Amino acid sequence: MSVDTSAMHQPLFNPEADGTPWVPPLDLAFDIARETLDEHAGANIHDPAAMLRAAVCLEMRLRQLVAALDKEGGDR
Repeated sequence: MSVDTSAMHQPLFNPEADGTPWVPPLDLAFDIARETLDEHAGANIHDPAAMLRAAVCLEMRLRQLVAALDKEGGDR
């Protein structure tokens, strides 16, 4: 029995497949980003699972924030 490891080499975000389905208003995007930063500020750097959770959550919030900035100010 072989294990399929192809998903291990896929990017976290694929713009063609994932896109940004909903772009929050800029003020809400900032609030959500701040909450996520506060939520993960105390993550233990020696805990790989905690670092992975923080990285994924922060990456998602950063994408939301950039999308909100682009929507409000026009794409650059």
